Amino acid sequence: MDGMPETADSVGDGELLERTRAGDRDAFGELYERRRDLVLAFLLKRTRDPEVAMDLMAETFAAALLALADRPPKIAGSAAPWLLTIARNALIDSYRRGRVEDVARKRLAMEPVQIGDGDVERVLQIAAESDLLVRLSGELPSEQFDALRARVLDDRGYEEIAQQLGCSPSVVRKRVSRAISTLREARQAPE
Repeated sequence: MDGMPETADSVGDGELLERTRAGDRDAFGELYERRRDLVLAFLLKRTRDPEVAMDLMAETFAAALLALADRPPKIAGSAAPWLLTIARNALIDSYRRGRVEDVARKRLAMEPVQIGDGDVERVLQIAAESDLLVRLSGELPSEQFDALRARVLDDRGYEEIAQQLGCSPSVVRKRVSRAISTLREARQAPE
């Protein structure tokens, strides 16, 4: 759901942020493509309004781009926690003010987000996938769910997940495999 799977020649989020700071605009675009669905799902879950979620997502990525110039984060692995923190702050600010702020977008001279029918359909699909993930979290042991979520939703590599979970990459592979098997069996079981 969250973008492209990691390949041997793909770069990590931290490197994309460094390249962005060095002036590579395509690097931030790649990060956006990789993490937008996660940020959108996070915001949609909390707002229940596709248009507000899209506006907040645009403000989140604009604020992230500005933050790189002001106070760059130190990101070794996934930028997801950093982006979700920015999204959370944008959401809190919007609740306080009663509207979605557009300060970062205006600073970058970005046009307001235009939402079409296809965008709303995509947001609703992301919401459905997000709801599915929440339901699955109750059907799997936490260590399997955490490994599956990191691998599938966050598009993280086995090495990175293993480092975070404090185990070996082969253990992460087994957890992901077991989670997939459990879910496959649950889908095939008669009701």
